[in-house]
Amino acid sequence: MWAGGPAAAPAQPMSTPKITPTAALLLTLAPVLWAGNAVLGRVVSGMVSPMTLNALRWLVALIILLPMASWVLRRDSPLWRNWRRIAALAVLSVGTYNALLYLALHTSTAINVTLVASITPVWMLLIGRIFFAQAISKRQWAGAAMSIIGVMVVLSRGQWAVLASIQLVPGDLYVLIAAAAWAYYSWMLAHPTTEPASIRYNWSAFLVAQIILGMTWSIALAGGEWALGLGHLEVNWTVALIILYVAVGPAILAYRAWGAGVARAGPSVAGFFTNLTPLFTALLSSLFLGEPPHFYHAVAFVLIAGGILVSSHR
Repeated sequence: MWAGGPAAAPAQPMSTPKITPTAALLLTLAPVLWAGNAVLGRVVSGMVSPMTLNALRWLVALIILLPMASWVLRRDSPLWRNWRRIAALAVLSVGTYNALLYLALHTSTAINVTLVASITPVWMLLIGRIFFAQAISKRQWAGAAMSIIGVMVVLSRGQWAVLASIQLVPGDLYVLIAAAAWAYYSWMLAHPTTEPASIRYNWSAFLVAQIILGMTWSIALAGGEWALGLGHLEVNWTVALIILYVAVGPAILAYRAWGAGVARAGPSVAGFFTNLTPLFTALLSSLFLGEPPHFYHAVAFVLIAGGILVSSHR
């Protein structure tokens, strides 16, 4: 198992999470950037195949970050003494999560993807319980329920008949797996580690290390995509600008904000913030389409934010 393995000792109560204004801001910034990722990922799905988009995204991110942490590539870099753990983080995030998300956006509807992804807080609680010996409180289950209902309010636009018409497709399984991968990744970030301080507390070096080891996986998937005749790439300004955005925003800035937020609030509480993504996605779509926000957006925000507060109540 990548970190800790199945819990050998009885589950211990979770330490009281601390939601500070800084932690809340960091954990909110990531969903804002991910919302743009979902919208633009859907826009570009017909122009770039999903695995190719994932590989290009991380290649551009690496080019941007490398000047700040080029020492990671040296033979005597402390990265190589801990490469197994960082490789596990890289596979879960750079390789698995993002690749499956783009694949889902290519094969499923945005509503389906967002609906299935709302299970992330539940994955956070279950993975924390099974692999990291963290007990789950009734408040956390109640918060998860409120958060998921809030997502459903956004997706249904306040009309439950819309949800009844949704049909899940096999491609939605990709999102389910991606959410589980992201939950385990978040727990690994918060779990005691052996990385030296020169990498662990240098965010650019820590992300570069993950990208370097994760690129092997993402390039292999992209190569397989082209070998099977499924790869395609249109070269135009729209594609170039979208790749630049998903590299700078959802990749570099969101990963930095998420890692710092998890360190402050803990993965169980942080997981609830992921359900702000569909709300921001709906608001961004309304903004680009020139439509004003609706009352159900406010209801959804109250439910999702309420789930965060209930789950983290002292």
